[in-house]
Amino acid sequence: MRIAFPVQHDLGIESIVYNHFGSAPVFLIVDGETSDISPVANRDQQHEHGACNPMRALDGWQVDTVIVGSIGGGALAGLNRMGITVHRSAARTIRENMALLAAGALAIIGLQGTCAGHGKDGGCAH
Repeated sequence: MRIAFPVQHDLGIESIVYNHFGSAPVFLIVDGETSDISPVANRDQQHEHGACNPMRALDGWQVDTVIVGSIGGGALAGLNRMGITVHRSAARTIRENMALLAAGALAIIGLQGTCAGHGKDGGCAH
């Protein structure tokens, strides 16, 4: 299983999970079997809200799961169409979220839980 984590800075397994899928500078792809980590620059970072192209963002990498703080409806729908499950991060780091995923303790994000836009402070408008 390959798991994609959007992050601001590549600190390996100790990277902090980013709050927004589409605007994350980097994705770290974790191989669940080998624990290998591959950094992937977000190739779709400069898009309008709601127009994220997940496959462009992930630079064509095939993943099974995405773990993120928040995500827009368009990106979620695109990932789901590709058979990718999206979970809401429930901890700070990739390491902590990997443990929660293994324990079945990460919620799946549905369309009702997506980001509907950003406020003046940059926060998510749910």
